[in-house]
Amino acid sequence: GVPRLPLRWRLLVAVAVLVTAGTAWLYLRQQKRRQQRSRHLRQLRALALARGDFELRDTSGTPRRLPSDFQGRWLLLYFGFTHCPDVCPEELQKLGAALELLEQQQPRLPELQPLFITVDPERDDEEALGRYLRDFHPRLLGLTGTPEQVRGAAAAFGVYVSAGPRDEDGDYVVDHSVLTFLVDPDGVFRDCYGRSRTAQEVARSVRGHMEGYEPLPP
Repeated sequence: GVPRLPLRWRLLVAVAVLVTAGTAWLYLRQQKRRQQRSRHLRQLRALALARGDFELRDTSGTPRRLPSDFQGRWLLLYFGFTHCPDVCPEELQKLGAALELLEQQQPRLPELQPLFITVDPERDDEEALGRYLRDFHPRLLGLTGTPEQVRGAAAAFGVYVSAGPRDEDGDYVVDHSVLTFLVDPDGVFRDCYGRSRTAQEVARSVRGHMEGYEPLPP
């Protein structure tokens, strides 16, 4: 009959077959992951382009297109209003604390621009926004616009906005989603943070997104 290979050789052949099969499986799995990653990046690019720009004005009256005017920068956006009795000041203080934590990591971390977009353009003109934001982080940029422009900005981020009834003095409260949004340098929404998140948690999450960021393909 056919002579059998020594046991040691048979074991070596078996190991070689297993190694070859394992290498092929790892290669195929990596290829699949690369394809999934590429498909996900294309979807994100399409999402960013589909949302388009919306125009607002900053506290100096300068028109600002979002996100194209901030292309290449990370953004933290909060929607609120200057007559907000407690929630908005608390969230802006938390945002400022998160920014200070992140600034301690610079220059290793990229630039981050905080934005405050009003949901009450009737009362929050450029001057009112400028006065209000002086009490918070010095780099916080306020944005306002016409009611139509503000509604468009809120809709782009899925922010709920509803003005309540006016009292005898004409005052009113605006009910709105309490969320801070993280947008990457490609203009793609990356994360959002509600009231339950601490400044430390927000800073840690933002840092993680920055460190894992890969630019979208053209």
